[in-house]
Amino acid sequence: MSSGKILLITGVSSGFGRALAQEALAAGHKVVGTVRNAQAKRDFESLSPSSAFGRLLDVTDFDAIDAVVAEIEANVGPVDVLINNAGYGHEGIMEESPLSEMRRQFDVNVFGAVAMMKAVLPFMRERRRGHILNVTSMGGHITMPGITYYCGSKFALEGISSSLGKEVKPFGIAVTAVAPGSFRTDWAGRSMARTPRSIPDYDASFDPVRRAREEKSGKQLGDPVKAARAMLAAIDSAHPPAHLLLGSDALKLVRENLTALEYEFSQWETLTRSTDG
Repeated sequence: MSSGKILLITGVSSGFGRALAQEALAAGHKVVGTVRNAQAKRDFESLSPSSAFGRLLDVTDFDAIDAVVAEIEANVGPVDVLINNAGYGHEGIMEESPLSEMRRQFDVNVFGAVAMMKAVLPFMRERRRGHILNVTSMGGHITMPGITYYCGSKFALEGISSSLGKEVKPFGIAVTAVAPGSFRTDWAGRSMARTPRSIPDYDASFDPVRRAREEKSGKQLGDPVKAARAMLAAIDSAHPPAHLLLGSDALKLVRENLTALEYEFSQWETLTRSTDG
C-alpha cells in the first residue's frame, strides 16, 4: 500500500478484521477499528499506541454511526478506506428459523454495512477519492442448505456493492465486494448463531452438513493473514476490482455455479425468448 492511508475497519476484535488491522499497522498505516466494549478497545489500541484507534460502536446502532464517523474525520483524519468487516453467520433450516433471526442477520450484515457507507460517503465524495471494501462471502455467489439467511444477506451486500460502485465511480470512489471462501476464523465456531433443530424431515439432509461444518472449524484451507494481504493489495491497486474472490475453494465453487447457471439458461432459452412482444 502507498503510505499515509487511514483505514476504518468494523469488527477488529478477531478474524479478518484483526488480521487486516495488524497487517495494515505493520505496513505503517493508521487504523481506526470498531469494537463492542472497553476491554476490546484497550486490546486493539495496544497493538500500536500511535496508529491504532479504537472506537466503541455496534454497527446496528444506526443512530450513532454518523456521529462516530464525523468524530473520526475530525480527530484522526480523513478516512481513505472503509472496510465493512463486521458480520456473523447464521446456520439454520429456513422453515425452522424465526423471522427475528433473519432480521438480526440482515441488521448486522446488510443494514449495518449500508449505514457505515452512508456515513463515510459525504466525506469521500467531497474529497473525490476513497475506497470501500465490503466483506461478503462466496455465500453471496453460491448457496448451500442450512445457511439461507446468511446467503440472503451476502447476496444483498454483493448487489448493493455493485450498484453503489457504479453510482460513486464518477467521484473517484471505488467499491470492492470481497468474497472469501473457507478461512480459519471464528465464523463457523463461536461467532455463528445456530437455530435449534425441530423438524425431523430435514435430519437426513442437514445434520451431516452441520456436523461437517463444526468438525472443519479451525481447519479450513484459508489463511486470514494472507486474505488480509490480498485485501491490502486490492486497496493499493490503481484499478481495484468490483468483485474479489479469496480462496481456491471460492474460485472453484463460484465458477461451477456460473457454469451451471449458463447451462440452465440455455436449456430454457426458447421459453425465455417466447415472452418478448
